Amino acid sequence: MQVENITNQNIKQKFQSVIENREEVYHKLAALSVEPEYNPRTGRPLKPNWLKVGLTGGDVLYSIKKDLREKKLYTVCEEARCPNISACWNTGTATFMIMGDVCTRGCRFCHIKTGNPAGLLDAEEPFKVAESIKTMNLSYAVITMVDRDDLPDGGSNHISKTIESIHKENPNTRVEILAGDFRGQESSIHEIVHAGRGLDVFAHNIETVRRLSPRVRDARAKYDQSLTVLANALKIGPKGMFTKSAIMLGLGETFDEVEESMHDLRNVGVEIITIGQYLQPTPKHLTVKRFVHPDEFEFWKQVAKKMGFKAVASGPLVRSSYKASELFPEVTKY
Repeated sequence: MQVENITNQNIKQKFQSVIENREEVYHKLAALSVEPEYNPRTGRPLKPNWLKVGLTGGDVLYSIKKDLREKKLYTVCEEARCPNISACWNTGTATFMIMGDVCTRGCRFCHIKTGNPAGLLDAEEPFKVAESIKTMNLSYAVITMVDRDDLPDGGSNHISKTIESIHKENPNTRVEILAGDFRGQESSIHEIVHAGRGLDVFAHNIETVRRLSPRVRDARAKYDQSLTVLANALKIGPKGMFTKSAIMLGLGETFDEVEESMHDLRNVGVEIITIGQYLQPTPKHLTVKRFVHPDEFEFWKQVAKKMGFKAVASGPLVRSSYKASELFPEVTKY
């Protein structure tokens, strides 16, 4: 791996670094990164050993799947073939994607279909999701969404109904929303965070560092707008609600840029962060620039804690909702 590509201090530093002996540390970490090699037949990058996972299973997993199929219900965990499915389900956590499978945005890292849903929504979906959570006996549910720029409110009313249904059927279940930016509309954010008895966690991902954001995300998903959404959610949300965000590594970011983004998140009050490896969904998506070594993910976990994040998940296989229920209990708001 070309060390200078990721240790290059190419940004005007606007933050006080918490990293000691940065240059020395950066060079050691850079030497651990693996530059992708490609399968000549498929054109797909060959993964290093730390990204290879075995089959997931177990009695809990298969029992829940059976119950869900009987009710014709599904989770994002299954449809995305998440490698962490067994680990999360065994802790009483699962993720559900609502408002369809067509997104109005076209982010260059994401495998979800892009198009115009033309305002279509399933009016029964809030009840179906609540029933799924009850069937799975979840203590913690993550609700994620496609962006719906075709709807005036971005889908906030539908999300609000879903939260209300979950709380009604599952009064002891904590709810986390992994939300879009709603074009920055504060009214939409307000409706969601105060739905039902009030939201437990409002998550919105910046996905990558500032410099790469225009190339990685849809043009409408602006870096500073995402920071504003997180700041507003915390400002207007219930007293005990937390905000959360995620960063992917391996897209061409430098070490300084990663730290800058973490500082940006702390500056708007984010207390929960997840950091994971970007993996290219198809050859049409952005290529992986480097495979980040597990030691580097541990390094960023320690940096995040120094910055004051109260809960951190950082690792090659970590995704936005990774063991979300286990992150929450680590946090004490006051």
